[in-house]
Amino acid sequence: MQQVTIKDIARLAGVSVTTVSRALNHAPEIRAETRERILKLCREQGYRTNLLARSLVSSRSNVLGLILPSISNPFYAALALNIETFARERGYQVMLSTGRPGDDRIETLFDFLISQRVDAVLLANASDAAHVLLGRYHETVPCVLLGSHARDTSRLRINAVSVDNYAGGHLAAEYLHRLGHRRVVYLGRRLGTASHTLRYKGFRDAARELEMELRTVENTGGSSSVENGRRMGLELLSAPLPETAVFAASDAVALGVLQAADELGVDVPGQLSLMGFDNIEYAGLPGIQLTTLSQNVPLLARTAVRLTLELIESHEQEVYTRKLVTPTLIERATCRPLTPDGAG
Repeated sequence: MQQVTIKDIARLAGVSVTTVSRALNHAPEIRAETRERILKLCREQGYRTNLLARSLVSSRSNVLGLILPSISNPFYAALALNIETFARERGYQVMLSTGRPGDDRIETLFDFLISQRVDAVLLANASDAAHVLLGRYHETVPCVLLGSHARDTSRLRINAVSVDNYAGGHLAAEYLHRLGHRRVVYLGRRLGTASHTLRYKGFRDAARELEMELRTVENTGGSSSVENGRRMGLELLSAPLPETAVFAASDAVALGVLQAADELGVDVPGQLSLMGFDNIEYAGLPGIQLTTLSQNVPLLARTAVRLTLELIESHEQEVYTRKLVTPTLIERATCRPLTPDGAG
């Protein structure tokens, strides 16, 4: 079967090759009706853009590299889906990989994506090593960090988009205080992880301001998973618990605590209020209805894609941008108000 060329599409559409090229590249100067007619013809005729050839001519591949720590984590899965959706709307495809700073293969992943002529790399990670990795590559390809950093990012040579984790932690403590809780647990703090560091600092600072008693439980399991949440929940709930509320560092951890509470016969929220962070899809399911803080994943993804494309267009390497997305409180069924004396 003879391969359909861009000249064939131009002839069938009755337009120039330049017009077809503009339609395929989502150029703004072409009318929407013309673009749709050309794209429809491309689909019908089985035309496929030769990305390598186009990138050699235009120095653009219209492909973004995305590196996630994991695709099994519901938050990162939702983030990848939204990034792909918004990138496609702007005429870009996404090449997805998984890896973490510190892994032996992470630099290999960067080198691979660059060899595939991606126009930019987005790294979703919250470890303190992420900025070092991005600083190594930012002069080769535009890079955007999707995640917080515990240091002063105004002094870092990185572009970053993240939820405001400090504000989220602060908001969580204020909410529990408003419900009447005065003795609380922060469950699942992970050392060396910027998002958790900031989340914890926000919660701790608000608790101090509001004169709440705070107990902190470290997560030594290496990840904020349901299983680690269950393990920490079993340890916490197996002993007498003077606190009336738990703020879990993530929804996955909170789901593990819910499982542990069910196994031990602890009523949530009757005996214990529970709050998470992320607003993953499972959090709103019937029978769970977890009170949580939403990271506004669609807005987070849209902001990251927009910043990435701005970097691609500007070629500016000496200006660095940090964008913060404000988290939103999602009130559901796992927290309850207390009377002023702390009783139910």
